Amino acid sequence: MDVRRTLERAALAAALPLALAVAAPPAVAQTTLRVVMHSDLKIVDPIWTTAYITRNHGYMIYDTLFATDASGKVQPQMVDRWTVSPDGLVYTMTLRDGLLWHDGAPVTAEDCVASIRRWGAKDATGQKLMTFVKDLQVVDAKTFRINLSSPTGLVLGGLGKPSSAAPFMMPKRVAATDPNTQITDFTGSGPFVFRKDEWKPGDRAVYAKFDRYRPRSEPPSGMAGGKVVKVDRVEWRVIADQQTAVNALIAGEIDYIEQPAHDLMPIVKRDSNLKLLDTNPLGNQYAFRFNSTAKPFDNPKVKQALLYAFNQEDFLKAVIGDAAYYKTCKAMFVCGTPLETTRGMDGLLESNFVKARELLREAGYDGTPIVLMHSTDLQVLTNLAPVAKSLMERAGLKVDMQSMDWQSVVARRAKKDPPSAGGWHAFLTSWVSADVLTPVMTAFLNSSCDKALFGWPCDAEMEKLRDQFARETDPAKQKAIAEAVQLRWAQNPGHIPLGQWYQPAAMRRNVEGVVSAPVTVFWNVTKG
Repeated sequence: MDVRRTLERAALAAALPLALAVAAPPAVAQTTLRVVMHSDLKIVDPIWTTAYITRNHGYMIYDTLFATDASGKVQPQMVDRWTVSPDGLVYTMTLRDGLLWHDGAPVTAEDCVASIRRWGAKDATGQKLMTFVKDLQVVDAKTFRINLSSPTGLVLGGLGKPSSAAPFMMPKRVAATDPNTQITDFTGSGPFVFRKDEWKPGDRAVYAKFDRYRPRSEPPSGMAGGKVVKVDRVEWRVIADQQTAVNALIAGEIDYIEQPAHDLMPIVKRDSNLKLLDTNPLGNQYAFRFNSTAKPFDNPKVKQALLYAFNQEDFLKAVIGDAAYYKTCKAMFVCGTPLETTRGMDGLLESNFVKARELLREAGYDGTPIVLMHSTDLQVLTNLAPVAKSLMERAGLKVDMQSMDWQSVVARRAKKDPPSAGGWHAFLTSWVSADVLTPVMTAFLNSSCDKALFGWPCDAEMEKLRDQFARETDPAKQKAIAEAVQLRWAQNPGHIPLGQWYQPAAMRRNVEGVVSAPVTVFWNVTKG
């Protein structure tokens, strides 16, 4: 009897796990959005560099105090409420409840003050804002004050700027890192967590939904509003060849291409399972950047020579090709915006090689080879440097075009070594229009010498004009200052704008909810 009961109990025990397994609810499948971004992610400090792939990474894992909505108005983001004193000199800001770092620690006012200081030491807008800041004061765990020496409109505009370098908030221990040294701790408080253990440069970067992120209640609008994450994972896959990427999109192996080649867009349009969507209606602006510290570009006349040698059409045709996606625009602050002006642009950017050679003779150009960095792996940049090389040589310059991937350009452009010893003379890049709408926002206009962005132009007169713009609130007077800035720029340019272009993203039709904004973001996105 006892033996029979023992056998029965043993049989019951053996069957129990199987019964439980059958009865247990099935595991919920994770939703993964697979994306091909415009570049591989190798540098992950969005304050150290203005590279857009790093900025995009920043928006995945960090948050900002304020943000710019679709109408261009600055809205609170991490901030719950703020006040401004009657004299405009004291801004008091209180954080929202429930803000957490990815390690579970609460976000504090001390974290934010440290983050503002690091951003303000590096970013063009931040540097200008900090010239007005008398001190930053922690009031309590969630409240801090910005005390100004004189009024400026840059406080909310700067803290809410949408693009590079966006003022991302970091833990105090991370924000204490020298702004010229890259961070190694990637703890954020944003809607996604960076899976460093799965990050493989050249292959993929992985982000997981941060379940403890508390989004705002407002609907998303531009970079503002609620950042509600509706997928479990986002994988940035590296597929360097554009045709291969489009084939993968057609096959359903990936879901989204941030910047498909313009000549492949007809293929996307023909496939009923795919769609194109332009989320950045203001577009982008190409730019040629001088190293103003390196001979011969330390001479304004040599730089002026290229203002006459270049023309925008050649660059835009070589890269974009389809005129539906580009337009020439001599306005430094973007055509179709309040500060659009062509003052000082007569005769420039029309490939007047006679005038260009004349200026080079007057400057005493001695035949020094120009080290021109050529990005080879981003299709929206690849053909720019060869066009620049051709036009520069027709003007009488010798050009040493050195080819490398974009991340190598990003790393090398930070070096102040002589061009003959690993440094550089020039490179070409692109800005989203949201980065170049005013004299203060336009980082390449920062002319504060060693504190300026790579290229390091030094022009006290330009800085006086940018200061005037920062203090002015009247739109008509701002427009007059912007015109004066453009006139001064033509005398001693630190860069050359090379026209506007537009970039739709390609995606499968089951991808919905993509936010219209100057930055590619993945909150609110669903995958059916």
